[in-house]
Amino acid sequence: MGVRTWLWLWVSLVAVALCGSTGSSCRLLETLISQSLYKEGDVVIGGLFPIHIQPPEPNLDFTQRAAPLQCQRFQFLAYRWLQTMIFAVEEINRNPQLLPNLTLGYALADTCLTEGTTLAAALGLVTGKHPVITASKYGCTPEVPVIVGDALSTGSIMIARTLGVFSIPMVSYAATCACLADRQKYPTFFRTVPSDAFQARAMARMLRLFGWTWVGVIVGDDDYGKFGIQLLLEELQNSEVCVAFSEVIPKVNLEKNILHILETVRHSTAKVIVAFAISTDMQVLLREVVRQNITDRQWIATESWITSSLFSSPDWHSLTQVPPLIGTLGFALRNRYIQGLRSFLTSLMPTDLTSDPFVQEFWEMMFDCSLKNDSAMPLSARSQCTGSESLDNVESIYTDVSQLSTTYNVYKAVYAIAHAIHNMLSCQPGAGPFENGECPDVTSIQSWQILHYLYTVNFTTPMGEATYFDENGDPPAAYDIINWQIGAQETLEFVKVGQFDTVDGSHSDFNIDVKRLVWGGGQNEVPVSVCSMPCPPGTRKAVQKGKPICCFDCLPCAAGEISNSTGSTECQKCQDRFWSNAARTACVAKEVEFLSFQETMGIVLAAISVSGVVLTGSVLATFFFHRDTPLVRANNSELSFLLLLSLSLCFLCALAFIGRPSPWSCMVRHTLFGISFVLCISCVLSRTVVVLVAFRASVPGSSIMQYFGPVQQRVAIFLCTSIQVLICVLWLVLSPPVPSEIQGRNPRIILECDVGSMAGFACVLGYIGLLAAICFLLAFLARKLPDNFNEAKFITFSMIIFCAVWITFVPAYVSSPGKYTVAVEIFAILASSYGLLLCIFAPKCYIILLRPDKNTKKKMMAK
Repeated sequence: MGVRTWLWLWVSLVAVALCGSTGSSCRLLETLISQSLYKEGDVVIGGLFPIHIQPPEPNLDFTQRAAPLQCQRFQFLAYRWLQTMIFAVEEINRNPQLLPNLTLGYALADTCLTEGTTLAAALGLVTGKHPVITASKYGCTPEVPVIVGDALSTGSIMIARTLGVFSIPMVSYAATCACLADRQKYPTFFRTVPSDAFQARAMARMLRLFGWTWVGVIVGDDDYGKFGIQLLLEELQNSEVCVAFSEVIPKVNLEKNILHILETVRHSTAKVIVAFAISTDMQVLLREVVRQNITDRQWIATESWITSSLFSSPDWHSLTQVPPLIGTLGFALRNRYIQGLRSFLTSLMPTDLTSDPFVQEFWEMMFDCSLKNDSAMPLSARSQCTGSESLDNVESIYTDVSQLSTTYNVYKAVYAIAHAIHNMLSCQPGAGPFENGECPDVTSIQSWQILHYLYTVNFTTPMGEATYFDENGDPPAAYDIINWQIGAQETLEFVKVGQFDTVDGSHSDFNIDVKRLVWGGGQNEVPVSVCSMPCPPGTRKAVQKGKPICCFDCLPCAAGEISNSTGSTECQKCQDRFWSNAARTACVAKEVEFLSFQETMGIVLAAISVSGVVLTGSVLATFFFHRDTPLVRANNSELSFLLLLSLSLCFLCALAFIGRPSPWSCMVRHTLFGISFVLCISCVLSRTVVVLVAFRASVPGSSIMQYFGPVQQRVAIFLCTSIQVLICVLWLVLSPPVPSEIQGRNPRIILECDVGSMAGFACVLGYIGLLAAICFLLAFLARKLPDNFNEAKFITFSMIIFCAVWITFVPAYVSSPGKYTVAVEIFAILASSYGLLLCIFAPKCYIILLRPDKNTKKKMMAK
């Protein structure tokens, strides 16, 4: 069983499926296809064009009619495509350089823009069973080995799946679905229009360029819309562009659903709308957009409608008064001018009725008249056509050759087939591409042979454009970026503002002149279409729960982290020794913190320390000038002077804690502190012991006072101080205090003196505390001794203050941060020093300076 027999069975099955009857197949197809156009030739090329866009109403009673059913709603644009194919065939036949000694013919059928009629027409053409109105010696069309068409992706998919089994090639001029590039499914499909994959790539690039991350999507209910938007979403998958809503333009109940779609558009926050649909669907939608005056949207168009003649017709000139669609942006197929086409189109006459069954309907619609001479025609009917009307004087979609993108693709498709056949004729015997170097039989050209040569065709059109097909049957992609603007004549103009060209499979060139753009609704600046405004520097995105990634909150970066660009998704941590600034936009060097002499707290503490030294010196001077008075003599002037000197050291050691820590300052501050305080407490302890022993010695027969003379007191003080000196030496030798840096999660580097050995530091403090506790205990026991001036009471008060200060010092020291740790330690030193100075010496200075009457031996010995 041959290929054509199998195809004929396909035709029969399709006819039965579409018509519900099993009559003659040629007759059944005649009921589905309204009219066709035919011209004989050595090779007849098939062509499919949607001359009408509405199929006939089915009528299953075939016995009640003698003529085929008629498709409705004639389309001037598709008729121009059909005439362009005829023009290309005749131009090729006149060219002696291309296909010499061979004449091309054509068999052109109307598809009515529906899948059923399209497939039936294609099957009728390739089987030779398609009925024609014009007289033919065959009665039906001859078998065509190749087809130009279809206009729709859906129809092309059906035809390619069916005819691909039989290696019959087809070259489409308008089917852009990227799915047709699958060579496993559609090995015989070619096209002169770029795949939607390139358009989707360009569209995604445009959305990212203008920062439109929140877009609405409207698609047609067909393969063009569905596959096209799927490609766009794939291109946007790794970007931050989200779809706010997605609506489908249905093929049924169109007006009702259009209102629902526009209601969604009106209430959406998305200001940019991407419409992936054919021009006839968009025409209905956009008319309603204009009627409802939805002006604050930026429309993004595809090549199918951005330069469609449907929108350049006079009835769309109202856009100049109602500007909702002004500023529409989209991608159009590269426009070319075809020399001689307009004169060919306008040369059409009603006298061609015998060869062109579409002329009558075309002429009557173009001039709004009737070619029929019917005396019974009512008066209200259209006027009679004269047949002499001129198409040169008519401005319509048919005669408008300013936008020839799809028309030019029809022209290229015919030339591609012609060059494939020409290459076939140029085959040299023995060097052919087939088995054993055979060349094809030019007297009986087969479909599979044309298919082979289409894969390798590479030619230049008369317009100078290089044309070829890649491994997927796709041509190079070239788009113009079109912007809808109002022209000088207050009419809609398609203004080219940029272009997109594919250089190779992985690289593309995208250029757009932003200064020439008019934005949607006539705005003067780029529309903003985002779900959430971009996060400013210093913040990061936090996706809102349950919403797309384009909807987010802006959270400030955490301390120590920054974001220095708009729209950051994460904050970056600053490196060591750096911290974030207040705005969280840059890392700055951390502030080095230590208690310095330049800051207020350091100045105050230093002043208090110096004041203590001055005050101690004043007391020392007072005691020195009054050293011969009974009060000074009674209080052991030598111990008093030594105690005042040790207090001066205590005040001075506080200054060692202020300033940048260094190895020597860290060792000096702690050792000077420990030794000076032990010397001070040792002197106080010695005075306390002397008081207690003195009253014990007043008992008759007691000789204990001989063991607590001045020499013994000096030795005791020396021994007590020597122990602390030994502790400090061991500490400095084994593990001395050293400068250290503390870097935490804060904006400062804290410089401090690390104590080195915590045990050494504890021994220093513990030893001071031990002496203070013993001194306090002894002074407490001697507080009620009978004496006119009982020094033990004041020593007790001083020890209470001393112990209280250092007991509270420990928790305050541990909990204070940074330089305040040092400040707490200085405060403890100064407070305890002032406590000793004031409690012990203030009462004595009061008597010496203000009550000299009490500074007598009689008063001292009264009790």
